Amino acid sequence: MLATLESIELLEDAERLAKMVLESDIAEQYQICLYKMQNNKETQRKINRFVSLKDLYEEVQRFGKYHPDYKRVMSEIREYKREMDLDPRVAEFKLAENDLQSLLDEISMMLGGAVSKHIKVPTGNPFFDAGHGSGCGGGGSCSCG
Repeated sequence: MLATLESIELLEDAERLAKMVLESDIAEQYQICLYKMQNNKETQRKINRFVSLKDLYEEVQRFGKYHPDYKRVMSEIREYKREMDLDPRVAEFKLAENDLQSLLDEISMMLGGAVSKHIKVPTGNPFFDAGHGSGCGGGGSCSCG
């Protein structure tokens, strides 16, 4: 019975933590930026143009420089990606997305550290992965373990 009560408390704590994240200024900014990006016609045109060319790009990649449209597709994909990435709403969204990811990485580090200093928490963020006692998540391929 004790294990059941402890499990319920852990689940309740996890739900409270999730609610705190969702109600944070960082998550709110992420939602605002996502909404702006999804509801701007010009931004969506740029995104859709890039996505539609991505399928052709993948086909060209299979054949490499021997594909008849290789140069055109490679040039257009770079142009469309640059145009999409420089859109103010996309750029703002990416910054908000990075901020939210950093918050989640910090929480993961705290939770892992609360269990044991030997817990490896792959964050995908070199700041957290290197020199902070949390693993690289590399499956033992490095010398951190």
